[in-house]
Amino acid sequence: MTVLSIIRDCLDALLHPSARYDALTRARHRAFMAPRLLGSLAAFAAFPVYLAMRGAPSAIEVAAFAWLIAPILLSWFLSRTGRYEGAHVLSSLALAGLIMAVAVTTGGIESFAAIWLVVVPLEAALSASRRVAAFASLLALSCAGILILVSQLGWLPIGDTSAAERGVLMAFGVASATLYAAGLAFGAESLARTSFALLLREEERYRLLARNMSDVISRHRRNGAVQFISPAVEAMLGVPVAQLLGHGLFDRVHVADRPAYLTALSDAARGDVRSVEFRLRREPVGSERGQIDFIWVELRCRPLDQDAGRDATREADVVAVMRDVTDRKLSEQALDRARSAAEEADAAKTRFLATMSHELRTPLNAIIGFSEMIAQEQTLMLGAAQRREYAQLINDSGQHLLSVVNGILDMSKMESGNFEIASEPFAPRASVMHCCNLLALKARENGVDLVTDAPQDLPFMTGDPRAFKQIVLNLVANAIKFTERGGQVTVTAAVSGSQLALGISDTGIGIAPDDLKRVGAPFFQAGKTYQRRHEGTGLGLSIVKSLVALHLGELTVQSRLGEGTAVTVKLPLVYTPPQAKTSDQKTSDEKTSDQKTSEASESKIATLTPVPRQESHDQVQDQPALVKKSA
Repeated sequence: MTVLSIIRDCLDALLHPSARYDALTRARHRAFMAPRLLGSLAAFAAFPVYLAMRGAPSAIEVAAFAWLIAPILLSWFLSRTGRYEGAHVLSSLALAGLIMAVAVTTGGIESFAAIWLVVVPLEAALSASRRVAAFASLLALSCAGILILVSQLGWLPIGDTSAAERGVLMAFGVASATLYAAGLAFGAESLARTSFALLLREEERYRLLARNMSDVISRHRRNGAVQFISPAVEAMLGVPVAQLLGHGLFDRVHVADRPAYLTALSDAARGDVRSVEFRLRREPVGSERGQIDFIWVELRCRPLDQDAGRDATREADVVAVMRDVTDRKLSEQALDRARSAAEEADAAKTRFLATMSHELRTPLNAIIGFSEMIAQEQTLMLGAAQRREYAQLINDSGQHLLSVVNGILDMSKMESGNFEIASEPFAPRASVMHCCNLLALKARENGVDLVTDAPQDLPFMTGDPRAFKQIVLNLVANAIKFTERGGQVTVTAAVSGSQLALGISDTGIGIAPDDLKRVGAPFFQAGKTYQRRHEGTGLGLSIVKSLVALHLGELTVQSRLGEGTAVTVKLPLVYTPPQAKTSDQKTSDEKTSDQKTSEASESKIATLTPVPRQESHDQVQDQPALVKKSA
């Protein structure tokens, strides 16, 4: 342990508690106390030597030595109170008093001690206080003025020193004042070096925090211009800090979010604390040229100077903390989608119950009613013709119930992934003609022309013939159901590359644009105005959509309200079922497969603007080899 460290420990023990926790304040208190304690101790130690050499001192000499020992009281004052500026004021008063006492007895303004008046404001400059420095300067000037005045009035005692002694004393005064001023200069330099080192250490600490924080810290003007932004923004946006200074950050804010961004900064500049979420353009490192995307960020800002923020006439700077909240936004959007899906599922359940109550109650009432009439045959005296008619009605109602139940079961199998496709070669033209023949009577009863265009040279295709027939039957039956009397339904089949293109168009009531987005959802029936005019469960197009997706095909629906609907189905001519997986693979991939099937089926419906009805009708008339089944 060195002598300097021992002295520093002793000084630290004398410091006031308020100065022990700040390094710069501690250094200033130590710089004030150390020279005064050492000077007082040196004067106290030199006094016996002075007595031995000089003899009995005069009253003025005793007062001078007492004054030299007095600074130890200033150190005690600072140690007890911690009032740094007050201690400097007392020190200036003590030094000026000592200079005045010596100067008055040694020649006034011409005294060697008068040069020490320059040291008074220099010593006060170490206080780092303008008030103390101004007080010390006025004090030194006042003392100089008093000495000049006293000299002019002749109130000074007559000195008996010779010219040589005065020269020696003057040299001593200049040299001592210079040495003391040099000591003050070194002390000021030491304090400045300590302050600079502490500032660098503090800046390095904040720089370390700014570099290692994932949040971005920035300083803005009231108009949004960036004055400083932490390096963390480079990882967030993929651009250098230099490109974001000024209005570089504002240029990356999404156009729709710029008003909210500027409003938050403006409010913060007026003294408020604001938080805003907006989108920023990001350029990921290593991405292709021109590839950009947007991220969601949250900006919390407040005025850098609270007093300036409250003054409307001053332009306060704003400090802000910005963090990436894209994951949270995506989670919120996922929750919103899940909530919407849950609401749609609840609405679908409500529609299902409403539809099933109608679709099941009507045929059941017919079955019960007509069966009771047949049971009371003798009472009602029914003839053979009436019994056959009632039995046929019961059979029709039962068939209707069976079709409803089969549709629900098929839809449930498809949604659960248990619907099996039996792939085998079959002739698509024969299937199309068979389905149209089955529905020709229904079209005739509704007064609708059913036109079929299926070329003789259609090649065989590989797939599930039962599923293919169900697709054709559901689409054609739907078209007939929603076409008014006198309208036309056209069924076409053609080869397009490696696919079979099946088209069903009608001149019916069409589908509204809002309903077209939801076509294919289970139990959905488009249009409130015509929803109850036509019976059905709303499962037909949903089943078609699922069957097409299972065959890796495409389904496109084009419609315009009041003009008709055109449905196009494209199926591969050669359907290759996916390879059977092991039980472990099925278990691990079950959710992924269901999700992909759902996504594939969701993407098969395009909401496009249909061709006007007149053009479609003209095309039908121009096609050769049409088979027309009409009333």
